[in-house]
Amino acid sequence: MRVPPLPRTLACAALTLALAACASTGGLHPTGHEIAPDSLQTRQSLADVQVSPAAWPQRDWWHALGDPQLDALIAEALHDNPGLAVADARARLAQSEARALDAARDPSVEASYAATGARLSEKEVGLVLPEVVGTFAWMQSAGVDFSWNLDLWGGQRAAWEGALGRSRAAEVDRRAARIQLSANVALAYIQLRQAFVLRDIAQRDVERADRIAALTHTLVASGMGLPDNLLQARAEAGIAQQHLAAADAAIDSARISLAVLLGKGPDRGLQIAAPAGLKPVSLAVPPDLTANLLGRRPDLVAARWRVEAASQDIKAAKAQFMPNLNISAMAGFLALGDNVPLFQMPARTYSVGPALSLPLFDGKRLRAGLDARDALYDGAVASYNQTLVRAVNQVADLLSLSRSVQSQLQTQQDVLHNAQRAYDNAQIGYKAGLGTELNTLIARRTLLTAEQNDAVLQSRQAELAVRMVEALGGGFKDDAAPADSSKDR
Repeated sequence: MRVPPLPRTLACAALTLALAACASTGGLHPTGHEIAPDSLQTRQSLADVQVSPAAWPQRDWWHALGDPQLDALIAEALHDNPGLAVADARARLAQSEARALDAARDPSVEASYAATGARLSEKEVGLVLPEVVGTFAWMQSAGVDFSWNLDLWGGQRAAWEGALGRSRAAEVDRRAARIQLSANVALAYIQLRQAFVLRDIAQRDVERADRIAALTHTLVASGMGLPDNLLQARAEAGIAQQHLAAADAAIDSARISLAVLLGKGPDRGLQIAAPAGLKPVSLAVPPDLTANLLGRRPDLVAARWRVEAASQDIKAAKAQFMPNLNISAMAGFLALGDNVPLFQMPARTYSVGPALSLPLFDGKRLRAGLDARDALYDGAVASYNQTLVRAVNQVADLLSLSRSVQSQLQTQQDVLHNAQRAYDNAQIGYKAGLGTELNTLIARRTLLTAEQNDAVLQSRQAELAVRMVEALGGGFKDDAAPADSSKDR
């Protein structure tokens, strides 16, 4: 059977294209521009810092701290923490949205079958099928429908690529959540170790203060001391007891923090033993720090993917202003009546035809949508710029703090050494009968204070090392990060 020629109305396509100016993108464009990494100068701030290509953290960076219990805790947290499940779900949702938009670009083919029973009146089919008038008859249909949006201007592809960019950003966020969790476990573990060390010092200080109070009581009772001295000694003993109680509370708090990070109840924290000493981690700066951070910091990589996604969303919004062509076709069979076979040549039916669409009087809605996409792009660029500036300055700040703590530790070693010598000399003098036990206990207080300050500085140094690992990306590396797309806008 010969197919009739296409309707003459399709010849009006040229006129339709000429009317495209009715919905115009004129005057709408994003204004955001990404900061060039080279513009963030760090030469003076990092002038005295050791530079080494090996300074980038490894993926399992926590093994360098040398504590098997910490290794096991981080592995447990990465397996059981509910927060990671939330990040995983968000990543899967973004991936499914990207797959759905990708599938929408393909031709659609659907098969169908329908059977409808009805009593037909003469007015409906009497002139065409008089044999079924006044009877109950079945109408059957079976067919295959085909539809394909040609996406002439790439709007659907851009929408898919935008969703793909958001999916990749969500995947990077998922990996960033694991890095942040491992760092938080290490930081809580460092706090637990500090709490145990300070508790040990507080316990020795309680023993010292109680002994001073006992000696002072003996002196006052024998008339060799003033009552005010006893009051002062008892006050110091009470303060020492407060410090011990605060240290016990710090241990409980750190254990509960770890239990939360592990995704367990508080009893799990009680099973964590006192941490051993952690190996010190030397801090250095990788070469070309600012430029390399773009592929090492997961938050920066995710921010760039969101900029890329917003860029593609603008392309998709602009494509809606243009004419589009959709091809649809149908082929099948249609039969009416109980005695009419469905699948036979006389029952066949088919249709085919292109459909051309163009927005004419919907320009306000389309312009508002494009303006919104431009604003979202500008927001994504601003967020990326903010993240980049924060990342570079965070590294510089941590290095500055680390240098300060290192300097304080060097001074503290001298303080600790002198306090230890003073205590040792006091003990020697007491045993030789050249001093009193009270003088020895006073010297011990200075030593305990020095040990306390040293423990705090040691913990601070370890904490800064962990935060530096996180600031340098925590072992993350992504060579597939998108390039600057602002020049395409």
